[in-house]
Amino acid sequence: MKIVAVTACPTGIAHTYMAAEALEKTAKQLGHQIRVETQGAMGIEKQLSTKEIQEADVAIFAINIEVEKRERFDGKKVIQVTVQEAIKNPKGVLAKAGT
Repeated sequence: MKIVAVTACPTGIAHTYMAAEALEKTAKQLGHQIRVETQGAMGIEKQLSTKEIQEADVAIFAINIEVEKRERFDGKKVIQVTVQEAIKNPKGVLAKAGT
């Protein structure tokens, strides 16, 4: 399965990156392709391309704030969870996404 994800919290420092790392590590262990964009105090980092979003089977938003440029995901299946849930239970988050 191809997955794109956005992680974002108000400060966009530790928890944003911890959630990204947890999702990346777990998705790869389960045999999925994943690309994660982070958003926060530094703005958008590792921005997902239009092609990556279009080719993805699902998008995961692990967020505590609104996603910037959310319209890029219009028409895409989106699973939304908190940053904390992605950190504590990445396998459960991926299961919600249909993996």
